Amino acid sequence: MLAFLFPGQGTLRVGMGGWLRRHPAAASVFEQADAILEMPISRLCARGPVDDLVATEHAQPAVTVCNLAALAVLRAEGHAPDIVAGHSVGELSALYAADVLDLATTLRLVRVRARLMAEVSGTGAMAAVLGVPLPQVQRLVETVSSDAEPLTVGLVNAPDHVVVSGAAPAVDRFRQSLGATGKLAPLKVSNAFHSPLMAEALGEWERVVRDQPMRTPTVPVVPNVTATPTTDAEVLRESVISQLVGRVRWAETMRRLPADATCVEVGDSRALAGFARGAGLRCLSLSDPASVRRLAGAVTA
Repeated sequence: MLAFLFPGQGTLRVGMGGWLRRHPAAASVFEQADAILEMPISRLCARGPVDDLVATEHAQPAVTVCNLAALAVLRAEGHAPDIVAGHSVGELSALYAADVLDLATTLRLVRVRARLMAEVSGTGAMAAVLGVPLPQVQRLVETVSSDAEPLTVGLVNAPDHVVVSGAAPAVDRFRQSLGATGKLAPLKVSNAFHSPLMAEALGEWERVVRDQPMRTPTVPVVPNVTATPTTDAEVLRESVISQLVGRVRWAETMRRLPADATCVEVGDSRALAGFARGAGLRCLSLSDPASVRRLAGAVTA
């Protein structure tokens, strides 16, 4: 079984997509994306400046374009997935890979999602909690969260890699409660994604998503909020909507994949490959051009 995994926003750097832009199939995706998005996303990926690239309104389109460019390379080499999943905004790339969305719709949805999330008011924050089991993180979150200053577990990337998301004062209280138990690493993001603070953007996001045509997927998709493979287009629509404020259940997603699956991180990132290997799965990353050759060997072995 071949599983395509698409990374999300936390995988940015100036120069991203460099080797992909030299491949004709990927170069075509970059060219089309610049026109559809009506922004010089290719130039931002290649040359920055970094402050513009990491801004949410640019970061999500940039990651998505690199994902779709990497997918174009795989398709040109004759590779097709048996199942797909995407991490956070990467879920829209997964829907494109499963033929639920076309290229233009995928990029326009990403552009709207990025704009809405960038425009959310408030001072939310996110932090990765390393080396602390999820139940302990959950207990601490419930202790420091309040109606006025909510905090939630926004992402579960691995059993020992959890991201808390919410009001900045609540994140500070969580830091104090955690003490020396584990490591807390603040994330460089503009707000508290996958938390109740994103509810401000949810209404418009729901209207936009409901207006888009979605086809029945050609392969199963594992949504973030359910971690359950599905080929139901309406389930995927509801999942894309609720994901804005819902938890990314990535560790559960990895457990849904067969132990003998070959995974490919389809984008210019190594983050998901690391999580997959931690879950005992074999995983290649398209951040390394040699992975295309290695994949050919893996699928014929």
